[in-house]
Amino acid sequence: MKIGNIQFQERPLFLAPMEDVTDIGFRLLCKRFGAAMVYSEFVSAEALVRSVKSTISKLTIADEERPVGIQIYGRDVPQMVEAAKIVESEAHPDVIDLNFGCPVKKVAGKGAGAGMLQNIPLLLDITREVVKAVATPVTVKTRLGWNSEQLIITDLAEQLQDCGIQALTIHGRTRSQMYTGEADWTLIGEVKKNPRIHIPIIGNGDITTPEQAQLAFDRYGVDAVMIGRATFGRPWIFKEIRDYMNKSGKPLSVSDKLDILIEQLHINISRINSIKGGDERENEYRGILHTRRHLAASPIFKGIPDFRQTRIAMLRAEKTDDLLRILEEIRGRIAG
Repeated sequence: MKIGNIQFQERPLFLAPMEDVTDIGFRLLCKRFGAAMVYSEFVSAEALVRSVKSTISKLTIADEERPVGIQIYGRDVPQMVEAAKIVESEAHPDVIDLNFGCPVKKVAGKGAGAGMLQNIPLLLDITREVVKAVATPVTVKTRLGWNSEQLIITDLAEQLQDCGIQALTIHGRTRSQMYTGEADWTLIGEVKKNPRIHIPIIGNGDITTPEQAQLAFDRYGVDAVMIGRATFGRPWIFKEIRDYMNKSGKPLSVSDKLDILIEQLHINISRINSIKGGDERENEYRGILHTRRHLAASPIFKGIPDFRQTRIAMLRAEKTDDLLRILEEIRGRIAG
């Protein structure tokens, strides 16, 4: 499989772009454990054109994480074109991805993200003009349609391909579904089987186990699988899937996984200190907050007897030393 000049191994696994999750520290962790491609948090075209500092900071890329994609969103053709040019000149990503799939109200409700699925002519115009404006490969991430009465992805895939995109990621839900219900991979498979489609098709939605990833490749024939929420507190999921599909590899112990979460905590605090500067104690707390969603979601704590109070204390900790003490107590309980 290739996107532009990027050659991937067979059956590659991608890290989905996720707001307030896929910062550079998390991307590097996922890359270490086998993510073949990682994506930035989504970047507002409007904020990028206005040179908003917090938005510009999302363009930071490390060579160790390549290939990496920067994802942008917006609803205005000139702004999206200008944003793509800024991304290309400032970040030099391997891919520029257009977000036509974000379902949250503050984005889709304003006509951007999945809101574009209600204005296909504008969606295609943006895609066509961005492709013409940059030399970097342009890709798209979108959904099946706006709702169950407007499942347009099979036709839309051909139209996007005609605009010149070099890969298409499809999340197996409509915008109306948000993240509820089960992802429907049937239409993703239909797009892939379409003889007129020659660009790579990347499937996304509800991949939480190695068995599900294998099934996505075997049953629906996708070129790559993209994993999103299942990476929370589990950046090693890429290794678990690759080991399963390759029938090889040494599993990580629970203690190994705990070390990874602790490393992630230190990465987050260090990253926020470097971005924010100023009050280190406030930045330490921000780093802990940024880590909490991963601690809350991590499967390594499931099944520990009488864990409720420990979990509450873990998720309420405001200082690194306090949180590390709790995590080491958990390690002792697991080992015992």
